[in-house]
Amino acid sequence: MSDGAANPLDSGAGASYAAAGVNIDAGERAVELFAPHAKRATRPEVMGGLGGFAGLFALKGDYREPVLAASSDGVGTKLAVAQALGIHHTVGRDLVAMVVDDLVVCGAEPLFLQDYIAIGKVVPEMVADIVRGIADGCYDAGCALLGGETAEHPGLMEDGHYDISATGVGVVEADSILGPDRVRPGDVVIAMGSSGLHSNGYSLARKVLLEWGRMDLEGHVEEFGRTLGEELLEPTRIYAKDCLALAAETEVRTFAHVTGGGLAENLGRVLPAGLSAQLERASWAPAPVFSMIAQRGRVERAEMERTFNMGVGMVAIVAPEDTDRAQAILTARHVDNWILGSVNRAEESAAPGSAELIGDYPRF
Repeated sequence: MSDGAANPLDSGAGASYAAAGVNIDAGERAVELFAPHAKRATRPEVMGGLGGFAGLFALKGDYREPVLAASSDGVGTKLAVAQALGIHHTVGRDLVAMVVDDLVVCGAEPLFLQDYIAIGKVVPEMVADIVRGIADGCYDAGCALLGGETAEHPGLMEDGHYDISATGVGVVEADSILGPDRVRPGDVVIAMGSSGLHSNGYSLARKVLLEWGRMDLEGHVEEFGRTLGEELLEPTRIYAKDCLALAAETEVRTFAHVTGGGLAENLGRVLPAGLSAQLERASWAPAPVFSMIAQRGRVERAEMERTFNMGVGMVAIVAPEDTDRAQAILTARHVDNWILGSVNRAEESAAPGSAELIGDYPRF
């Protein structure tokens, strides 16, 4: 089956990888461009440098019973916005956030991350921008960018299109693992504000705002105080160091990273059977981007809340006596935070290990 392209064999020339659509030289140039950025994202435990077949990491420190934690994730269709605008460094930070913020839920300190970039055609500057963002995110999270892979996929992906994913590894002492078994009735639920949509729900957001609403990514939106593209590409907040500081200084029972599935579902994942969290909508007002999607798409509130974070990116469940201290720590670290609700024994009619949003938002 032919796609109409010229056959080099007809002219007597031999086949090559470049003729098949894979440019090895461009890949090597991309490595040259992103190497300085990747070298910034390191830790003392990293052994060797870039270019090996495997990244080496020596687990040093006075650990008593270290347990490794691992998490993998991607950025999803937020990449379509980045590719449409030709802005590629911010989604690298999104990628790091989605991985390391999952790791810290159990109390693990992120140690290193490895990325994977699949791209239709390697444009060295584009790949370097993506990796620059990943390296910046790793630096802010305190973890090393230990290695990765860039794969050119001609015929499978269009030129200018790419997908990214990563796996991160962290460590936590066995007796310090956070989770449902630590949660008690009367514990307080503290919300940490999101920076926007983060990296979830973009298929719905794009459908409503771009396809149905025909909004211009480069157009200024008064409600946002910036362009639509700038709002949609706002990077996911990296909470890793904030959560670790909180766990080190207060009695944190567990965290919940609010991603796909929304606030109630993700919080329910870290609650034990027999306990339920009641979360007060009146305690915060979702940012304008959420209400714009809801209003322009006539999206029901329940659908919004199970698709988007609605302004809450991370949740901490803390012992009631440590509530003030926990909030003071987060405030000092410039993390917007508030008391979201509390944990109580579940009623017989309530699902075990559940969370429920009650009341109404002051503005939505």
